[in-house]
Amino acid sequence: MPPRLLLIPGSLRAKSTTTAVLRTAQAMAPGGASATFYDRLAALPHFNPDDDAGALHPQVDGLRQAIRRADAVLFSVPEYAGGLPGSFKNVLDWTIGDDQPGSIYGKPVAWINASPRGAVNAHESLRKVLGYAHAVVIESACAHIPLTGAMIGDDGLVADVPAREMIGQAVGYLLAAASGRDPAVSRLSR
Repeated sequence: MPPRLLLIPGSLRAKSTTTAVLRTAQAMAPGGASATFYDRLAALPHFNPDDDAGALHPQVDGLRQAIRRADAVLFSVPEYAGGLPGSFKNVLDWTIGDDQPGSIYGKPVAWINASPRGAVNAHESLRKVLGYAHAVVIESACAHIPLTGAMIGDDGLVADVPAREMIGQAVGYLLAAASGRDPAVSRLSR
């Protein structure tokens, strides 16, 4: 079965470079691989542990189902006020309590940092939260690819050729890990 990649953006902005990165990753997914873009960030209810039992909100259930169907997850998130944007942290909060097979626990994950300013605090926070979720961070697939609006084409995709190549390389590393072809990944518990 071809590997399935879930792409989760961390920005609600219509012309976000982080969204452009993931849309580009989706367009460049190698033959046979499927890449699904998660576009329901704004529709998720605020995380409340009291609501994380029994029948879940349909949007929460949809997020968890999308993660379970994926073999790997690729994030791209900006930094806001020195950390993760609240709407994106909300996505992560809803992933923590999922104890079903195929959840983010043991799943290969990576991120692409598109910020020209670095966004170091956001990505340190992302690493910490993914650690709590017991996701497997694929270091070779994590990339810093600084982008500006001028590097995005009219179609909303990254037009800069070197940046596109780096995105393709990151996706390749993540899919290799998801397929068990990455020797650096000793164990992926499922």
